[in-house]
Order: sequence, then structure tokens, then C-alpha cells
Amino acid sequence: MADTAPAAAPSSCLLGNYNRAAVRFVRGEGCWLIDDAGTRYIDAFAGVAVSTLGHGHPALVSAISHQAATLIHVSNYYASPQQEQLAARLVAHSFPGRVLFCNSGTESNEAAYKAARAWSNIVHDGRKPRIISFAGGFHGRTIGAVSVTANPKYREPFAPLPQPLTEFLPFGDVAAFNAAMADNVCAVWIEPVQGEGGVMVAPPGFLAAVRAACTRHGALMVVDEVQTGISRSGKPFAYQYDGATPDIMCLAKGLGGGVPIGATMFGPSAWDLLKPGMHGTTFGGNPLAMAAGLAVTELAFTPDFLTHVNARSEQLITGLRRVFAGQEVRGRGLLLGVQLDADPTAMVAAARAHGAIVGPAGNNTLRLAPPLIISAAEIDELLTRLGAARRQVTGAA
Repeated sequence: MADTAPAAAPSSCLLGNYNRAAVRFVRGEGCWLIDDAGTRYIDAFAGVAVSTLGHGHPALVSAISHQAATLIHVSNYYASPQQEQLAARLVAHSFPGRVLFCNSGTESNEAAYKAARAWSNIVHDGRKPRIISFAGGFHGRTIGAVSVTANPKYREPFAPLPQPLTEFLPFGDVAAFNAAMADNVCAVWIEPVQGEGGVMVAPPGFLAAVRAACTRHGALMVVDEVQTGISRSGKPFAYQYDGATPDIMCLAKGLGGGVPIGATMFGPSAWDLLKPGMHGTTFGGNPLAMAAGLAVTELAFTPDFLTHVNARSEQLITGLRRVFAGQEVRGRGLLLGVQLDADPTAMVAAARAHGAIVGPAGNNTLRLAPPLIISAAEIDELLTRLGAARRQVTGAA
């Protein structure tokens, strides 16, 4: 007998853990998204700082198409030439290290968390139980990553968390940090720019102070560059502004240009912590993801590309200060925030109504993270649309 039941609504079988806007994007072209009604939106969010090369970039499409037709997946029981190539490129543009590939930023932080525990429990016989992180930080949603994330809304529903609990210090306060550091600290987690926390940039010299204290006390410095890495900050990696080389660096988001990928980079002090059998992943580093990472980094690490990012950053900062006169604009490269006087939800919705996709962040911040290929003309168009949105929200003429 034929099934005569009415068709289910498109979202009826999806878990309700996201507050989704009603718009449905079905296509992308460069820095533009197109919904199912054919409406075009300029993308100034890049899927939360993911779409480094925008949508449908020929180099990325060609790389993943070729790889999909050749070999999509093979397990980590076997050597991978693509992993070796991408790891070598990441090391060449950062610090001497070894790379573990995974699938996301939270998995990258999870690997770092396990390495920190190994540093304490195996290398130092449990004498370094403490972990320090910072208020406003965000490092992912696995239990390990949540454990080093400050915001109670991400932590409290899942208590009890692993013991001993992470200690959270004021971001940028050198005196408070130095007072808390001791020889029983195994690791310090820090973002050069806190994306979820309100696009807060570490004050000049703060990362260097963290580096110095970690060296002095034998702690691992874990730098989370999930949002800032792969040239989004205007340098290949944002820690390079302070010259504070980490022991472990967490990457994801923009590394694959939209293909799921993560990477944890381990410097010489940390690269022997995870022995065979201690950590692994089925899909991490598969040939398809590696092809995407190679295509993205081949472009994103070039001097011309970085020059473009910094020029567009200066243009966008200048324009945002004009459109949002009287409000603080902060960030690095093309990860920028505008400090609003209220929750950014209304501004995000108004921008979308005017054909611009932006996002929220903590501390009443409007967050912008456009594809790094955005043009000068597209930034001008974005600023025009944001200006109209702000007038709508504030009621200004």
C-alpha cells in the first residue's frame, strides 16, 4: 500500500541544538551566497572564518574534484604523501614541528589537551596537574575542549568536568598571569585573538609574557589559532605578531576552505608525547581533506595574498569606523569585531535583510570574517549594506 502520509517538513528530523535563520543557501560564488529564492548576499562571515578562498574557487574545486576521482579515503594505518606534503608546508610557514591531522578545531584542541595531560602524568609523574586558560576564550565542544573554555554556558551543563579544573585568568593581565604561574602548571591555553569572546586581541607583549613564563616553569604553551590561522590575521599565523612560538598550535576552519579539517602542531618539546595507540582518528588527514588544505595554503601563504588581506583589512576597518561611528572596531586582518551597545542579534538580522551575512560574538560584538579573497569593490558594497542595516536598527535617517 502506498504511503499517503504528508511529507515531513525539511527540518523536522533535525536535532534542535541550533538557532537557525530561515534563509536556505543553495549556492555560492566567490564572496556571494545565493538562497533558494535566488537572492544574493555578500558573505562577510565565511561560515565562521572557514571559506578562506570563498565559494567555488577554481583551484580548490579542481583539487578536491581530482582527489575525489582518485582516492577519497585511506586509513592512517598507511603512509600518506598528501599528509606529509601539507605538514611540511605548515611547518615551513610556522615553527619546527610535527603535525597530527584531524577533522575540526575541537578535535585539534582535544589532542592538545591529551598531550598536556601526558606532559603532566607521564613526563612529570603527575607533578604538573594545573591548566591555565583565559576568560573569554573558546576552544571547542568536546569535554576536553570545554574544560579549557571559560564561558559557563558551555561548561556547566556537562559537569563534572575532568579534574583538576582549569583556572581562568583575565585575558591580557600580565601581573595576574605571572602571579598564578608555578612549576605545577602543565599547560597554558591562549588565543591570539579571542573570536567567540568578542574579537579581543591580546595586548602587545602578552603572548611573549606567556611564552616566557611557560619556558620558566616548564609548561606547554598551547596557542589556539583555529580562527586566526591560515593568513586570516594578515600573517600566516597570528602568534607571529608577538614572535611567541608555541609548543602546540591548534588549527582548523580556514585550513580546508570548507572541507572539514583540523591539525595540531607539536614543537620539539611536545612532539613525542602522543605515542602510537594513545590517540588517533579514522577520517583525520584523509586524501580529500589534504587536497583541500594543499590548495588553500598554496595560495594563502604567498606574499601577494597576505598583502591583499592586509590592504582589505585596512579598508574594512576604516569603513566600519565610519559606518559605526562612536563604536570600537578591533581585530586583526579579516577577523574583525564591532563593539555594539546591545546584543548583536538585531544587527545580524538587519544586515541579512539588506543582503549581508555577518555574525555575533560575545560581549555584544558584531563579528566579520569574510573570505580572504574579498575585493575592494565588495568591501565597499558590504559597507553600504551594513550602513543601511544600522540605520534600520537605530532608526537614524
